[in-house]
Amino acid sequence: SRAGTRRLSIEAKSIVQILKSYSFNNITGVPDSTFGNLFNLLENDNDINYIRANREDTALGISSGFSISKKNSCVIMQNSGVGNIINPLTSFNLMYKIPTLLIVGWRGYGGEPNDAPEHWIMGEKTKDFFKMLNISIATFENVDDAPKKISDEFSNEIDDYLLKKSMKAIIINKGVIT
Repeated sequence: SRAGTRRLSIEAKSIVQILKSYSFNNITGVPDSTFGNLFNLLENDNDINYIRANREDTALGISSGFSISKKNSCVIMQNSGVGNIINPLTSFNLMYKIPTLLIVGWRGYGGEPNDAPEHWIMGEKTKDFFKMLNISIATFENVDDAPKKISDEFSNEIDDYLLKKSMKAIIINKGVIT
């Protein structure tokens, strides 16, 4: 926490509870430090079938298989892997209208000078990749939002995804989930 102030991000366990409440019991992803606590909880939760993938396109393929089977599934990944999912998105998910929820950690938020230099370009362009493909996005940018606000908005975005049953990317700034 910051000196003299209370950090108002949401705890990873609250995100896990929300996902479970919507029957997202099949989750895949490529672990990274943006969502470190979240990945640790997923790996150790007996109610969740968490499949660790070595690449984001593999994670998308696994999640798409669950989607075809009418089971809620999502991919949790860092934005540095967005480039790895462009081809499967365009030649499979979008072409055949196979919905998958993408929860994307936003390293390099806003570009330079945020985060490490290797995250600046993707940090600036993350939203553009999804917009270019007409994939619905929601962003969680403010690390100082109250946990209840984040929880309510995250739940609303899942409601929207389940209602529309089309690709959606929820892009979350580093530090929003602790």
